[in-house]
Amino acid sequence: MFRFVRILVLTALAAGWLPAQVRLTVEQIFTFIRSSIQLKHEDRRVADYLKKVQLSQRLDERTIEELQGMGAGPRTVEALRALAAGSTGLPSPAPAVAKPEAAPAIPPPPTAEQERVLGEARDYALNYTRRLPDFLCVQVTRRFIDPSGLEFWQRQDVITERLSYSDGHEKYDVILINGQPVTHITHEQLGGATSSGEFGSMLKEIFEPETGTEFGWERWATLRKRRMHVYAYRVPQSRSKYRITYANRDSIITGYRGLLYIDRDTNQVMRILLQAENLPPSFPIQQVALDLNYDYTEISGQKFLLPLKAELRSREGKLLVRNEVEFRMYRKFGTETSITFEPDPIPEDATKEQPPAPTPPPVKKKQ
Repeated sequence: MFRFVRILVLTALAAGWLPAQVRLTVEQIFTFIRSSIQLKHEDRRVADYLKKVQLSQRLDERTIEELQGMGAGPRTVEALRALAAGSTGLPSPAPAVAKPEAAPAIPPPPTAEQERVLGEARDYALNYTRRLPDFLCVQVTRRFIDPSGLEFWQRQDVITERLSYSDGHEKYDVILINGQPVTHITHEQLGGATSSGEFGSMLKEIFEPETGTEFGWERWATLRKRRMHVYAYRVPQSRSKYRITYANRDSIITGYRGLLYIDRDTNQVMRILLQAENLPPSFPIQQVALDLNYDYTEISGQKFLLPLKAELRSREGKLLVRNEVEFRMYRKFGTETSITFEPDPIPEDATKEQPPAPTPPPVKKKQ
């Protein structure tokens, strides 16, 4: 099964659409303006967006001056002062928490150890789907858009599906949209952006000998309290099967690069970051990126490594699209469970990388 990303036109979202009101903290405003300066967004566009903002905290002159010193344009500064004038009765932001000092760099493992880890990860990846049982789970997709291109997301909808996996094939049944039961709506009729390959084909392709993936040591990391080897990888377009389809009409295969997080203790891949490369200028989509996390899940008393969460992002001109896909309530195939509610989102910390703590020195024995 080839992996693919399908991007469908969001016809209901006219270009230039903005929400009537966006409620933000001072920290969010600061991050937004700083990012806009770094990305060289037009001063007028940033100011226009700020006119749609409602503050939840008091904005002071010192913060505005700091942003102006960083390069905020005159229209942006004027819009910030208008926000500040309307926020005088709001509570002040909480004091900033000091960031902990960065841990000293940990040396990489020897080359022979890296080769052994990648070799064992390859063996596991190439046989991954053979180890999977037939199962059912709930797939929850939260879809966000930002037509302004400024990384301020508005939730579009939430799709809850029953996903069945049997004999290496996936089947989707849409059961809830925005928490309301639905019938006779197929996965393909949902529109928007979708991806496939979470259940092993993506992992397999990266490690297949004919793909010729280039690997290189990147760093140590911590993920879900487990120490990880992190390797950079790259697959050229000439050996890729990564397909992107736009509006069921235009389709291309692109190369890609990213990072692999491999558990130090099990040598199994726990996270894949992927960025499509060299999309042709004539193609409607300019960027596609995927962040896929795996974790251990128990089915019928046995633990399996299965998808936990995937985040798919794409950009078409100014329009940004983000899908957060969670895999919940794994159970044995044939076990029927009525799903009448949308599960709460997986906590952010469950997929957030943490810096690795240095390995403590060995304890010296007393003579």
